[in-house]
Amino acid sequence: MDLGLTGKVAVVTGASKGIGLAVATGLIAEGARVIAGSRSGSAELDELATTGALRSVLVDLSTPSGPAELVAHADEFGGLDILVNNVGAVAIRSEGFVAITDEEWSATFNLSFMAALRSTRAAIPLLLARGGGNVVTIGSVNAFLPDPGVIDYSAAKAAIWNLSKSLSNEFGGDGIRFNTISPGPVATDLWLGKGGVAETIAKNTGVDAETAKARAVEGFSTGRFTQPSEVADLVLLLASNRAGNVTGSDFLIDGGLVKTL
Repeated sequence: MDLGLTGKVAVVTGASKGIGLAVATGLIAEGARVIAGSRSGSAELDELATTGALRSVLVDLSTPSGPAELVAHADEFGGLDILVNNVGAVAIRSEGFVAITDEEWSATFNLSFMAALRSTRAAIPLLLARGGGNVVTIGSVNAFLPDPGVIDYSAAKAAIWNLSKSLSNEFGGDGIRFNTISPGPVATDLWLGKGGVAETIAKNTGVDAETAKARAVEGFSTGRFTQPSEVADLVLLLASNRAGNVTGSDFLIDGGLVKTL
């Protein structure tokens, strides 16, 4: 299926690994050009940059100015058609709600909500200049499955969903579509890497990391983690005109973790 993304210009946040890297890779494979934002880059991004279709931009997206600085690089490719808000991080709050400081709440919201808000705010004028475009934001099942262990992350992702829905109403007539994707656990460093969710849960529950990983997928109908490439494929579809009348929607990709309608 031709998604019609050849020649499109996209900004992807949190692009050095995991879902963001998979999205950047997929966009380039479809003929798009990518501004890839991350804090420290990666060898994979450097390799993609050799194609001439990607610019790797080192930026701290948790700062007030970082997102706009990143989006401005779209001018290097002549404009902007697609924004993929992917950057975010989660910390396990094993000591409970009352132990979470204001600084920790602020850090979570700055990276997992405000970075998307600021990137979107910077992108909208560029998208309007092109006559429209697409903003796809990576949320989480925790937006509607709040978990005390990630209470600040859950709240930030719920805010992401609300923001996207509101913007779809405001800018629908201008040809800009806003959609979110809510993954369950994905096979990335966030979950499976050193110091990731699985290792943290293992430490807190007195089991080894492999046991924690196995327990994590027990509730999945598919019995496995979602792969980053599977999330990326959904991003590409939503960013294309193949989904041209889809806006203000959220798409669950969780291996059947959520059992409710």
